[in-house]
Amino acid sequence: MKLFTPVAVRLGAQPWLPRYAKLIVGMDLFLQRITRGRLSVMDFAGLPELLLQVPGRKSGILRTTPLLTVPHGDGWLVVGSNWGRPEPPAWVGNLVAAQDPMVTFKGRTIAVDAKLLAGPERDEKWAVATATWPNYDKYAQRTDRELPIFWLTPR
Repeated sequence: MKLFTPVAVRLGAQPWLPRYAKLIVGMDLFLQRITRGRLSVMDFAGLPELLLQVPGRKSGILRTTPLLTVPHGDGWLVVGSNWGRPEPPAWVGNLVAAQDPMVTFKGRTIAVDAKLLAGPERDEKWAVATATWPNYDKYAQRTDRELPIFWLTPR
């Protein structure tokens, strides 16, 4: 863990944080754009992050979303937590519908396959994800929906 990771975990658990989601994401996208994906807001917290690039399922417009990620095996785990809000984040539906999702991780853009996890495999990966970001357990308690977990692997 990096020096600021415990602070980030404590801050990420606050129920008021989702009110600032657009500001946080906007700042992160700006920082990643000017550094070509080499630096993100999560880097300051010592947490791994990727940029998910998928077309909007309704608009077809390419959407880029910064996501906390958990490097795992030869890929990455991402959780559609939306900070525990009742509705899933838009990127979840876009990823499910996407033909050719891409991620940028540490400045490298890679085509990926996305597998929505279920059953025992989901339970196993949930433990892996919460080891990196314990707040996923808090987010799951805030909502009635099951938080989706995707395993993104390079093609």
